[in-house]
Amino acid sequence: MGISVSIASEALISRQFRRRRQFMAGAGLLLAASFVTAAGYGAVAIAPGQVIAILFDSVGITLPWEFSETQRSVLMAIRLPRVFLAVVTGAALAVCGAALQGLFRNPLADPGLIGVSSGAALAAVAVIVLGPALGLSFIPQEYQLPVAAFCGGLAAVFFVNRLSTKNGHTDVATMLLAGVAMNAIAGAGIGAFIFASDDQQLRELNFWMLGGLGGITWERLLPVAVLAVPGVLVLTAFGRFLNAMLLGESETMYLGFEVERTKLFIILLSAVVTGAAVSATGIIGFVGLVVPHLIRLTVGPGHQTLIPASMLVGASLMLIADIFARTVVLPAELPVGILTACVGGPFFLWLLVRGRAATRWS
Repeated sequence: MGISVSIASEALISRQFRRRRQFMAGAGLLLAASFVTAAGYGAVAIAPGQVIAILFDSVGITLPWEFSETQRSVLMAIRLPRVFLAVVTGAALAVCGAALQGLFRNPLADPGLIGVSSGAALAAVAVIVLGPALGLSFIPQEYQLPVAAFCGGLAAVFFVNRLSTKNGHTDVATMLLAGVAMNAIAGAGIGAFIFASDDQQLRELNFWMLGGLGGITWERLLPVAVLAVPGVLVLTAFGRFLNAMLLGESETMYLGFEVERTKLFIILLSAVVTGAAVSATGIIGFVGLVVPHLIRLTVGPGHQTLIPASMLVGASLMLIADIFARTVVLPAELPVGILTACVGGPFFLWLLVRGRAATRWS
């Protein structure tokens, strides 16, 4: 009997491992296909083979697909910064969402819902409107927006966490209500800056309200990548801690983890990563909510798979959303934040209804 149970357990573990490995391979292929498609789509059409040939040619490898200098210039100067920004932003928001959901032990946690994105955007908007009056001249100009967004996101997440935590326990309902309050306060602040801004600043602020990937250059992408990419990679190393947090904070402490210090570090790092992404794209909501939850339903709650998978799928989702944003209202361009809200809003309502149904029947 014992041998039969052991064999069944080993078979189950083997199937789960194989399913996770297949999911990661599929997510990697989806990201590669989305990357090549997004890089080639636009007014100047670049076929997938040409995209690959241009990329390899830039490192001295010649492939059989021919391309023009116009296609090379468009891809390298315009398309690639935008595509890389989509990858970094999607991965950053999805990974931060997965980390915060594990930390708060609730699938409704999200950088946007708990006010991190709006707090970061408010700080960045303040830099746009007030400029030199803030005394940030000691910071290089290209880093002022990312630093301000990081500080705003950090302040927002600590405000929400402080209100929702009592005696070491985080109340999820209070956290969400505090996030609603934070979003309202930030929205009011952004509205005040809109009222006080001139025409040029108003155009920039409108970008922040809607969220988008347009106008990015390699120079503007660099500080975002410097802050976001290492943060995303570091967050992937906390899978075992977040798995332990599913058991509760006391149990996690008994397993030998420094709970409070690690929680603080993850919150700080999530604010850095989200703030960096928001500083370049404006407010893009629900990516951090939708992606981790869908992956959790597919491959289970283990964060050692969940976080890397969220990174791949989040980047793919943002690339696909950008392709639709450039397609839906041609020749204009729809802000990406509108598309993610159209998908994420109903998904969030579905989560709430599903949670109420589970509570009613339990």
